[in-house]
Parts: sequence; structure tokens; C-alpha cells
Amino acid sequence: MLEEQRKLVRIIAELTMFFLEIGAEHISSNVDREGAEERISFRADYRPGCEDKLKEMQKCLSEQRNDGIEDIYWELAGSGNHGQTTQLMLVGMMIDRAEVSIGDGFVELTLHKKPRE
Repeated sequence: MLEEQRKLVRIIAELTMFFLEIGAEHISSNVDREGAEERISFRADYRPGCEDKLKEMQKCLSEQRNDGIEDIYWELAGSGNHGQTTQLMLVGMMIDRAEVSIGDGFVELTLHKKPRE
């Protein structure tokens, strides 16, 4: 169970760094654990001109979950050069699905993850 909690922390760290790199001045995150699902929510603003990076993030978070990759590489999330496509793809492989809403000057993100037993 402790490993699953560490995975959540790594996901949150990676996305927080991503939002900071695209110029966010206001970032809020929330974790809800209900039954067999965990939800990580973010709301952040971003610097004009970063829409392409947000679209790339959205694409990376749409990766299919890969339990094998998650087992081996989850500790790499939140380390290295933050915001890189490889880091975001790793996050995408650690979650079941992502909902991304990009508005004028802000983004809302909800990640859904079922913990492994």
C-alpha cells in the first residue's frame, strides 16, 4: 500500500513541475480516494503560447496503462527533466484514464487510477 501512495506523490510532483514550467502562477491539486479508485485533480493557469505543450500533455496522458512499465519505472516519475514527453508518457502509463479540459488561460485535469493489489 505504501508503494501505491508513493506513486500518487510522484504523479503529483511531475504534473506540478509541468504546470510550473508552462508559467502557472496558481496551481491547485486534490486527491480523492473513494473505494477502488483514486482521483488526482489539478487546476492551473498557464502562460499564453503554451497551448502546444498542453496538447502534448493531453496526448501523453492518453497512453494506455501498462502495469509492467509501472512496476519497473514508476520511481522515475517526478525525477529528471520535468515536463519532458517521456516523463508525461510514464504518468500516462500509470493511470487508467485522464480527463483534460483546456480553457482560455487555464487547464483542468482529472486523473483516474485504480490501485494495484
